[in-house]
Amino acid sequence: MSDIGPWGSRDGRVTAPAASPTTAVPASSPGAPSIDKGQSLPWAIGSTLLLGGFIWLTSGSWIVAVAAIFGLFVHEYGHVLAMNRLGMGPAKIYIIPFLGGLARGQRNPDSEWHGVLVSLAGPAFGLLAVLPMVGVWLVTGDPEWMLGAFIIAMINLVNLAPAPPLDGSKALGPVLARIDPMVEKVALIAVGALVVWWGFSTGRWILAVFLGISVFGALQRGPWRPGEQKLTWPQAGKSLGLFLLTGAACAAAGLGVLLPIAEGSPTEALNIAARFIGFDR
Repeated sequence: MSDIGPWGSRDGRVTAPAASPTTAVPASSPGAPSIDKGQSLPWAIGSTLLLGGFIWLTSGSWIVAVAAIFGLFVHEYGHVLAMNRLGMGPAKIYIIPFLGGLARGQRNPDSEWHGVLVSLAGPAFGLLAVLPMVGVWLVTGDPEWMLGAFIIAMINLVNLAPAPPLDGSKALGPVLARIDPMVEKVALIAVGALVVWWGFSTGRWILAVFLGISVFGALQRGPWRPGEQKLTWPQAGKSLGLFLLTGAACAAAGLGVLLPIAEGSPTEALNIAARFIGFDR
């Protein structure tokens, strides 16, 4: 997930007006805005090991843990590439123990359109992490590597859920806000509540609590996107199209890598996916 809109400034503070070229403060001056230097190396390594160990413990597979961590980094690096390309960098990746990761830029996107592109860049780029897992499976024949590839696809697909603070809320939210801001807020809170319910009902307690706090925080905030250029109707259409295309690609990749495990049966592949998601309970 990316740490940008739709809820105001990047770090939760009120964004100050940009200084004019004639009054801008040099980066080296005492009054210059602080630059986010990212996690320290020991903390980054420790956070990654904690997250990987937690995934290993809950999944019972070190291969799944390795795949998930690799997929997470590729996903977040997609956000970083987009942020840097759109003038929000230098962006940094943060690993959060027991939860996942996020990418943070030095400033908010200039427009909602840029925010949508950054949000979708993570899931779209993250699918590339599936390819090495498939390659190792081809060499070793171990089906757990394909299960790891499925986990990567699911990381990207779940992030597209339009629930705060996942990428889907930042990609689809501006489209709903183009209709009416209240439509966005009601839809995202409703989906957020469903995701929290899913987390509790399937035993994903940490994720459910984290998302519950995020949904509650979304209710407490005021204007969701202050200072950003709103989507035009053509941009809203393109945003919706890119959102649906990215979701379809993640779902297709997830089912595709399960087919060898399911002996080529699409029905069995769907059953495996349903067991992972928790719909079989």
